[in-house]
Amino acid sequence: MKLSEFIGLTQEEKRFIVLHEGAPIAKREILNYTVFLFQLSGYYVETYCCQESKEIREYRVFYNAEHLTPYLEAISIEYLLKK
Repeated sequence: MKLSEFIGLTQEEKRFIVLHEGAPIAKREILNYTVFLFQLSGYYVETYCCQESKEIREYRVFYNAEHLTPYLEAISIEYLLKK
């Protein structure tokens, strides 16, 4: 699925695609959110999950590797080498 197609999906459709087609890469904590990073075909998706309710409140998408900086220490090189 192209990035432009993903952006046009409903929240529920995005959730399905991320959880069924995305490869989990890393996670981090920001304020009251746990942010999970997923890789899809040619782009990345961050899911902002409320720590209290566990609901996904926001999706942020990007394709530029510059945005991976907050995750660099959490990404397992060993996991990537096995692929």
